[in-house]
Amino acid sequence: MIPSILPTYARAPFSFTKGEGTWLIEEDGRRFLDLGAGIAVNALGHAHPSLVAALTEQAQNLWHVSNLYTIPQQTELADQLVAQSFADTVFFTNSGTESCELAVKMARKYWFEKGQSDRVEIITFSGSFHGRSSAGIAAAGSEKMTKGFGHNLLLIFDEVQCGIGRSGKLFAHEWAGVAPDIMMVAKGIGGGFPLGAVLASEAAALGMGAGTHGSTYGGNPLACAVGCAVLTSVADEAFLAEVRRKSAVFKQKLGGLIAAHPDIFDSLRGEGLMLGLKCKCANTDMVAAGYEALVITVPAADNVIRLLPPLNITDDEIELAIERLDQAAQRLNPK
Repeated sequence: MIPSILPTYARAPFSFTKGEGTWLIEEDGRRFLDLGAGIAVNALGHAHPSLVAALTEQAQNLWHVSNLYTIPQQTELADQLVAQSFADTVFFTNSGTESCELAVKMARKYWFEKGQSDRVEIITFSGSFHGRSSAGIAAAGSEKMTKGFGHNLLLIFDEVQCGIGRSGKLFAHEWAGVAPDIMMVAKGIGGGFPLGAVLASEAAALGMGAGTHGSTYGGNPLACAVGCAVLTSVADEAFLAEVRRKSAVFKQKLGGLIAAHPDIFDSLRGEGLMLGLKCKCANTDMVAAGYEALVITVPAADNVIRLLPPLNITDDEIELAIERLDQAAQRLNPK
């Protein structure tokens, strides 16, 4: 008999009832060090005071009005994003998947307005992942002809997971010194509240006028109030410098962990606090062993476990993370 919740997830056997910073508390009282952060969503950890205050204040005033009207919190967040990025304009969504759909739609509308409606191909990197919408899946898995598309393309960056400070810069593309025409953002921007966005240059947004796209909930007062609080903290250069410093500390200690367990770990990859440990054992076994050691990691492709802690993880918590990952590795290969 099918359960009341459609069984599309292979869920771990936990029911977390409370979160505090980098910690998740199970209903039986166990405290887990959270190196997953809701898959890079909880940028400032669980129940961060400034986010709680922003949400509580807004909830006492106004929850939802729809995009039929001006939403001051939306304007404030859009202004912040434009000021901190390449973009001239922003459309708010509820998720990364919705942002992907709009990014594709915007690019195609651009070429339609240019009188080249046959330009509908999206060129992506092999092995990429851009959400589970039809467009995102097609983009990641397509093997379409790419000849003849050199020069004069729109550049779309997917910063759903690597953006909002995760790499040590506000947006990861800043490391390369290259600016996109269109960019997808979500996850960390809402700090745990559902929020996404598409950022675009004025030129790339050609043709996206009234009626060309819409969202009932996208950019509602609750989401944008929280988003403003997140961006105020994360966009601060001193905060980003701390992310970079903590990344260096974490990487150095993870290097020692790899050296201590050469039969378990192969190598380390990633930037900022978006790190991956490539495993020699099954990565799902390492994740499960981590649960036993009260540390949460996230499995990924290529037999990697992702380490995506809140960006404000402390040095002591990094040290504890290494201790618990070490315990997990010892469970898999006792000496």
